[in-house]
Amino acid sequence: MIEPLPVNPEVQRVIDAMEDLKAVDVRDLDVTGVANFTDHMVFATGTSNRHVKAIAQAVIDAAREAGAPPLGVEGEEAGEWVLVDLGDVVAHIMLPETRDFYDIERLWREQTGQDAD
Repeated sequence: MIEPLPVNPEVQRVIDAMEDLKAVDVRDLDVTGVANFTDHMVFATGTSNRHVKAIAQAVIDAAREAGAPPLGVEGEEAGEWVLVDLGDVVAHIMLPETRDFYDIERLWREQTGQDAD
């Protein structure tokens, strides 16, 4: 039997916070060894500006509760794309059209050699 890889608790905390608020298409991308600023990027889609902001706030709250407040947060005002920098994990919460337009997941997947699910 093949043992599953251990889940990074910081990544799981971010994913859980996103899923608790019904984020759409949540995906973790391991960028260890490719990006020099983080080890994981977690992507999620919100259904409206308000939803994007709420998901981001849930990620921020979960990090603070764990004693690891964000290093930075960008894009909260507009709510089209909110980036929450937690150091080893960077969360990207976007509107569907923003996520499709920038398609940064594809760029990082190509760099890491990871396939899309």
